[in-house]
Amino acid sequence: MDGLNILIVGVGGQGTLLASKFLGAAAALCGKDVKVSEVHGMSQRGGSVVTCVKIGQCIASPIIDEGEADVILAFEQLEAMRWLPFLKKGGTVITNIQKINPMPVVSGAEKYPEHLIEILRKSEITTIAVDALRIAEECGSAKAVNVVLLGVLASKLTEIPESVWYESLKSVIPAKLYEINEKAFQKGLSV
Repeated sequence: MDGLNILIVGVGGQGTLLASKFLGAAAALCGKDVKVSEVHGMSQRGGSVVTCVKIGQCIASPIIDEGEADVILAFEQLEAMRWLPFLKKGGTVITNIQKINPMPVVSGAEKYPEHLIEILRKSEITTIAVDALRIAEECGSAKAVNVVLLGVLASKLTEIPESVWYESLKSVIPAKLYEINEKAFQKGLSV
């Protein structure tokens, strides 16, 4: 893993910030330099939240500009589309298929765009679409969507040993929630 730029996107309350801490801790445990940048937007009102996670030998800035992300990890499909310009050519989008209506849709001013997953799949990128909400609920908590999706990402980042992921998870998840999240991570690994 010479250098890796990952954009983690979702809406307020989906755990994007926890996900960036989990990912960053795993990379740091492998001796990598990690920089994380957080943009909250209107996160407390269900608005867009994005974190930039840069991993490498010597990272100067946490900012990921348009066309620089190797991976977009999206907790909601509209957020995957919103941040798509930041993905580099040939990059990968890992997205939850869940739809969360933004305020313009809730208010009736706009309609939720249709066929977003199909549009992503027809693009010249690798698209992995996962029903992470269903998997998280099967594990015991809808709030574990972020950990399911990190499991999917971890299955692609083979440079980070599986044991390191679990050590990282323990460092960011309260002990009483570890078992559910461990199960969610394992399910994500096997998607």
